[in-house]
Amino acid sequence: MGKQVAYLGPPGTYAEKAAHILSKLANYNTPLFVPCNGLFSVIKSVAYNNCDAAIVPIENSVEGGVSTTLDALWKFPDINIKKAIVLPIKHALISNGEISAISEVLSHPQALAQCSEWISENLPGAITLPTNSTSEAVNMVKGSSFRAAIGSKSLIEIEGLRELAFPINDVPGNCTRFVLLNKDSFLEDVNINIASFAFSLLSNKPGALLKALNYIAEFGFNMSKIESRPSKRELGEYIIYIDVDINTKSDIDTFNLLKEKLNPLCENLVDFGFYYSESIDLD
Repeated sequence: MGKQVAYLGPPGTYAEKAAHILSKLANYNTPLFVPCNGLFSVIKSVAYNNCDAAIVPIENSVEGGVSTTLDALWKFPDINIKKAIVLPIKHALISNGEISAISEVLSHPQALAQCSEWISENLPGAITLPTNSTSEAVNMVKGSSFRAAIGSKSLIEIEGLRELAFPINDVPGNCTRFVLLNKDSFLEDVNINIASFAFSLLSNKPGALLKALNYIAEFGFNMSKIESRPSKRELGEYIIYIDVDINTKSDIDTFNLLKEKLNPLCENLVDFGFYYSESIDLD
């Protein structure tokens, strides 16, 4: 049996496209794709050993980090990021009805946020309703003349609906980074360009974060991303998520030295792994 690969379903989402691409890049032979209901369920499928790998969005160029993915990586530190791709995202407005009759717009919260200006300008009286996925939204608007969904054009063919407008995302260059997660700790890729990690500080004192960031600079790393998420324990306590560029093989050893330097400053430090990220053109 091939690897079981979980993704945010039902079929037809960008997550499914990412699952197929990343599984091929990972050399998975005849993978079995497992659609899950909800992003956290996708990650739990790997954390609880129900699937071999999971494909999840981790960052969007418009809305930033995907909080569910970031929080789950911190919660399940034995999960590693193995590969990443960046996909262009072009949303369509999908329905059975006419655009003049639309009063409700359904989609995943990220998709709704990525199209919020378009909705405000073109459907000012419509209310937005969040769903677990874009494909779930499309399924929920079937047979309705006043509901529309936001999702990939590929969903139109699957559900037998029609396109009312395309593209409707507010930013033409909208793209999302998807990652392949599993529990394998060994280094797979020969080519690596990112190391991802997160830490919480021992003390919330002036200069504590600056000291940690200075260490990163002193070791010569360029931070391609820095983001904070609440620890969920108390107000004002945060977890810092960082990506640094890896340019040479020696950077791997240097990064491990950096972690040793950071550890005394941290209450906890989680290394998400080294991996290669590349952009994919879907056209």
